[in-house]
Amino acid sequence: MMKGIITDARFRLILMANIASSIGTGITMIAVPWLLVTSEDGNVLFGFITLGMTLINFMITPYVGTLVDRISRKNLLLISEILCLLAILMFAILGFAGQTYSIWHYTAIFMIGSLYYTIFYPTMFAMNQEIFDKSQYKALNGTIEVQGQLSSMIAGAVASYLLIHWELQFILLLNVASYAAAVYFYVRLPYERTKNMKKVNSRKGDWDGLLYLKERPALFIFLFFSTMPFLGVMITNYLFPVYLSDVLKVSGDIYALENMIYAIGAITAGMAIPIIAKKFGNESTILVGVALYSVAISLIVFVSLPIYLSLMFFLALGNSGTRVARNSFMMDQIPNEIIGRVDSLFRTAGLLFRLLAIALFTKMISSDLIIICFLILSGMMIIAAFAVFVSSRNGMNKGTEEKLV
Repeated sequence: MMKGIITDARFRLILMANIASSIGTGITMIAVPWLLVTSEDGNVLFGFITLGMTLINFMITPYVGTLVDRISRKNLLLISEILCLLAILMFAILGFAGQTYSIWHYTAIFMIGSLYYTIFYPTMFAMNQEIFDKSQYKALNGTIEVQGQLSSMIAGAVASYLLIHWELQFILLLNVASYAAAVYFYVRLPYERTKNMKKVNSRKGDWDGLLYLKERPALFIFLFFSTMPFLGVMITNYLFPVYLSDVLKVSGDIYALENMIYAIGAITAGMAIPIIAKKFGNESTILVGVALYSVAISLIVFVSLPIYLSLMFFLALGNSGTRVARNSFMMDQIPNEIIGRVDSLFRTAGLLFRLLAIALFTKMISSDLIIICFLILSGMMIIAAFAVFVSSRNGMNKGTEEKLV
């Protein structure tokens, strides 16, 4: 299946653009937080910056969804790449001019990268749905998942080397080059807005996504709770390092090994899920993925270190498998002319959930209460699995074939 999608010239251009921008931005978004947290009082400040950016993303995500539906997706990607290129180039020039980087430089660069991701992911998701055929969705999303994980692994490996051997301005210049490469590939991409996209505005405009889901409550529940494994991953990115250091008392190389095992699981999901979903359907695959993640996260604090590391594979398989099948399901079910606004609703709800969960766990975090944090997260995931199961058998597809009015 993946071999078929890779023969499509449009996909190869998108893949090359994604690889370039993902690795370049990924290196910067690893290097800058590290430089920030290792500066004076940077650890605490980085927590506030992360919280602040989450709030900003929460506020702007609905507007991003509207933009995705109203203007050319290709142009939106090009504009975001070019603006980020110019902004990062400015900070690189400051470094080459002899300017010493300070906290506000790191903060601004981190904000640029965070805003880039906020625009890139929903735009790319909508454009892929728009230009590719339904028969390609499963292979498309599986290949994108593999590409994303491999890019993250490469970015992590390169960043660990560059942080030792390169000054920040050289790292930023590499990021600028990656944006330039992405712009080149996007410019070459054949793209023409569909007829439905040209007449996207309805009487309700910005509320079309909400109205669409309001008429399909079971679909809303299914799609919202199927995002929970991803939200769980975002939360455990904060919990796992604390658990490893304070409870299991292990060294940093174990944390690196944990991330490597997780990446292997995610790549496996990207390769296997398109085949599984083709045989059993997206809905069943999503249900199994959410259930698998729920079981793995529920066991995580009751097992020894070797089993803990093994569970990382199944956490990745559950999360990435759910995401691949869910993206294909949304592409199949949601009209392309409102996909940006529908997708933004779930992204906004997810950001709110993440804010509340991290705020709660931040107050609870300690070697004594970290176990309680995981138990709360486990309860959330079990509820999510139950909600996905019930909604998938409760007329979820009712009305999805109707035209938007």
